[in-house]
Amino acid sequence: MEVDSKLVKDLREKTGVGMMKCKKALEEAGGDMEKAIIVLRKMGEDTAAKKSSRGTNEGWIGSYVHSNGKLAVLVEVQCETDFVARNESFQELVKDLCFQVAASNPVAVCREEIPPAIIEREKEVYAAQIKGKPPQIVEKILEGKLKKFYEDSCLLEQKFVKDTNRTIQEIINDRVSALGENIKVSRFVRIQMGS
Repeated sequence: MEVDSKLVKDLREKTGVGMMKCKKALEEAGGDMEKAIIVLRKMGEDTAAKKSSRGTNEGWIGSYVHSNGKLAVLVEVQCETDFVARNESFQELVKDLCFQVAASNPVAVCREEIPPAIIEREKEVYAAQIKGKPPQIVEKILEGKLKKFYEDSCLLEQKFVKDTNRTIQEIINDRVSALGENIKVSRFVRIQMGS
């Protein structure tokens, strides 16, 4: 199917993905914009998985200070080249991540970075909440509560504050696909007065 160039341009503006990938996605989706976005998201996940082993020695440290001066955030995001680090789309991602950390106060970047003591404390709290339930469902309830804890506490698993249908990891995967480089959130710091 031949796709109208205006449609390709619209999809590119909406997603930030390259023209050729947008054209391919629209062809695969039969010209349907919403289906093409889903195709691009799937491409992004595949691309991110392939690039995840590549080194990230460049990047950008973004900052956010709330207007009242009582909350500040620094986020270090790494990529493969200085060229991408200076790219507007990459820097926009870094700003979004700063805003995400300010708004949602994650504990760590990913599950593996959460201290074991915090996880044990959460398990104890959940076990006390479900005391007296039949043993066959206790494990499932505990699993569900821990999953929710990770979704709230891990930056990469949180719902994006600007689009709650997507996680931060999905947003990063989209940029990996669009920019063609591995992107990794290294660390963040969130400082709030009085806490």
